Amino acid sequence: MTSSTSQVANESEVELIIGNSNSNFSGVTSTMLQVLSHQRALINLRVMGKHHLPDPSLAISFWQVAKMCRKPLKNGKYRIFHARRVDEMIQALILKYIFRAKIKVVFSSAAQRYRSGFTLWLTDRMDAVLAMCKASASFLHRKPDAIIYHGVKTDVYIPPENKEAAWQSLNLLPSHINKGRRGIAILGRVRKQKGVHLFVQGCIDVLNEYPDYTAVIVGSISGSNESFVNELKEQIAQANLSERIVFAGEQDFADIPGIFSALSLVVALSENEGFGLTILEAMSSGAAVLASEAGAWPEVVRQGIDGYVVPINDSAAVKDKLNTLLNDDDKLAEMGTAGRARVLELYSVEREANELCDFFRKLM
Repeated sequence: MTSSTSQVANESEVELIIGNSNSNFSGVTSTMLQVLSHQRALINLRVMGKHHLPDPSLAISFWQVAKMCRKPLKNGKYRIFHARRVDEMIQALILKYIFRAKIKVVFSSAAQRYRSGFTLWLTDRMDAVLAMCKASASFLHRKPDAIIYHGVKTDVYIPPENKEAAWQSLNLLPSHINKGRRGIAILGRVRKQKGVHLFVQGCIDVLNEYPDYTAVIVGSISGSNESFVNELKEQIAQANLSERIVFAGEQDFADIPGIFSALSLVVALSENEGFGLTILEAMSSGAAVLASEAGAWPEVVRQGIDGYVVPINDSAAVKDKLNTLLNDDDKLAEMGTAGRARVLELYSVEREANELCDFFRKLM
C-alpha cells in the first residue's frame, strides 16, 4: 500500500473538506486559516491544497478526495466540501458529478457585487449558500441558507494595559519623528479604492488642532500607486505635516496585532469590501473606529458607541467625525473598550467556527 493510499485510509472518517485553491495569501486565506485553527478541534477535517497551512498533515489532494469520497461516511452521511472561491466551487462540482463523490457543497459568499452568469450557474448547484453579512446576502440571487459573520482571534488582537505606553514603545516610525502621545492609522494596501486620500485629507484638515496625535498609513505601495502616494506626500508637505502624517510601508504580518493594539483610532474608508476584518481587528484591540459604509461595517459598528460609520467617499463627513473622535480622549478610550466587548460577545473566531460546524453537521 502506498503512503498516499494509507493516508486516505486513515482519513476515512473525515467529515469536512475545505477548499484552498489560491497560492497567494489573501483575505480569504487569512479568514480560512483563522477559522481552521478552531474548527479542527470541533470536526474531523482536511484542506484540499497545501498553500500556507501551518500544519502540512492537514493537506489532501484532489485525487485523494476523489478516492476518499467514493463512499459516504460509515454512518451513511455525506461529507461537506466548503468552497470560498469560484474555482473551489468548480473543483467541488467536478468531484461530485464526474467522480461521483458523496459530498454536499457549501459556498460562502462575502462579495458585495452582482455575480456573472457562470457564477450564478455554479451557485445554483450548491447544496447550501452562506452569506457573511446582511449586505453580502443582498447581492445573492438566492436566499442564503444562513448568515454567519466572520470573527477574529480575540486572544491575538488584544488591548494593551496602557495605550499611550504601547504607542510610545511601538517600533513603527523613524526615530527622528516625535510620535506624540497617541496614534491613529489606516491599514491595508495603499491605493485610492481604500480611501487613503480621504484619511490623509482629513488629517491635514484637523491634526493641527490635536498635537497629541500622529497619523500613520500602514501598507504596501505597488508600482501602479506610486504617483498617487507621491501626490499625497506633496499635499502633506505643503501643509507642514510630514512628521505628523507618515507612510510606514508594509509591515511583517506577525507585527500587525501589536500595531493595532497601540492605536487609539483605526480608520477604514474603502469604496467596497467583501467583509472587512480590519474593523473587527481594531475593535478587538481596544481601538475606536471610523469606517465607511462598506462591507459589514455598518452592521458591526454602533454609531457613537464603538466609533462612527460615514458615507463612502464623503470627505466632509470624514473630517467631521475625526474632529468628534479626537476632541475627547476619554470618550475615544470608552469607544475602544465598548468595541472590545462587542467583539468578545458577537465576533470572535471561536463563535464563527462553532456556527459553521453546527451548520455543516445539520446539512450532513
